[in-house]
Amino acid sequence: MSPAHPEIILIMARADNGVVGNKGKMPWHLPADLRRFKQITMGKPMVMGRKTFDSLPGILEGRRHIVITRDQAWEEDGVEVAHSVEDAIRIANAPHIAVIGGAEIYALFLDRADRIELTEIDLSPEGDARIAYPDAAHWEEVAREDHPAADGKAAYSFVTFRRKGLS
Repeated sequence: MSPAHPEIILIMARADNGVVGNKGKMPWHLPADLRRFKQITMGKPMVMGRKTFDSLPGILEGRRHIVITRDQAWEEDGVEVAHSVEDAIRIANAPHIAVIGGAEIYALFLDRADRIELTEIDLSPEGDARIAYPDAAHWEEVAREDHPAADGKAAYSFVTFRRKGLS
């Protein structure tokens, strides 16, 4: 993929009930998911909403941070600011763009996404941010890695989806 037509990858963790967040935080802690997130995003520009940026522990090393916000005056050290999907793609100017949330940003990019890297978590927590499961009319599961519950952590699966019709 060229920067003119970058591969857009949605990276998300979703509970069985569709919850992706609660009060600006993820309602679970899965170290394996955090390792996978780092592996997938390393070296790529990450596009996110301001609330997702605020939820990070700080600037994540080895990745560009592009924040989409409606606030024309918002700025933060180490962050590139965009005010639309088109802005974010232009600013990223890269062959692969990692979209990391939240739910509103996923919705904005869904029609443009080529791939979804989903961590399915076998929980049904309370939450105020939800996303739908990738719809079979548009998405094809191409890889799945299941992990049983262990050490007090819920069972989870790493699942890769590709948009149907892409080679």
